[in-house]
Amino acid sequence: MRCVSTPVPVDGLHHTSHHWGWLVQVDLAQFESAYQDNGDPWSFATSPYEQHKYDVTVASLPRPRYKRCFEPGCSIGALTGRLARRVDEVVAIDASATAVAAAMDRLRSLDNVSISVGSLPGQWPTGTFDLIVWSELGYYWDAAELPTIIEQAQVRLNPEGHFVAVHWLGHSSDHLLGGNDVHAVIGQALGTPIIRHLESQFVLDIWELR
Repeated sequence: MRCVSTPVPVDGLHHTSHHWGWLVQVDLAQFESAYQDNGDPWSFATSPYEQHKYDVTVASLPRPRYKRCFEPGCSIGALTGRLARRVDEVVAIDASATAVAAAMDRLRSLDNVSISVGSLPGQWPTGTFDLIVWSELGYYWDAAELPTIIEQAQVRLNPEGHFVAVHWLGHSSDHLLGGNDVHAVIGQALGTPIIRHLESQFVLDIWELR
């Protein structure tokens, strides 16, 4: 695995950390504290719900193989490793250095994965992708701010590339939007998804850039 301890290179839409406040409504330090207190605070590696959700996410991908994938908010790499089986190159970031270190350790045998510390909108990797995966991420912007992030994703997605969003349908005090609301906002920008999978606990949609 290609390990990167500093934030990934940023292209023309660079935002320094003191600009994040107007686009992201969560204290990123809280995530780092959670991972320091408990290496897997949301049980991504052990929860049956999470394992099922990851299985559905990967099984729903429309293509058998992708060239390049971006996964922001990768946490400890539980989904990242599964994506790596279907993608030539996976670029992943997370705001927590502790989570990134755990993901690096988990995926150290994979040479097609690079993981670094970073968060959106401040650190977008350079280049474009044919797959972008948002797992449990969109809640942390409100309905006015989220479209800006989706626009940034669109310009980095290759024609006929796929944008995957999967979100929990429950409620949390640190979520500004519910899962259905997140997908409604994404749909306003990307149109009708080509794939939808709905369960009692989560929704998964896949859009194709046309």
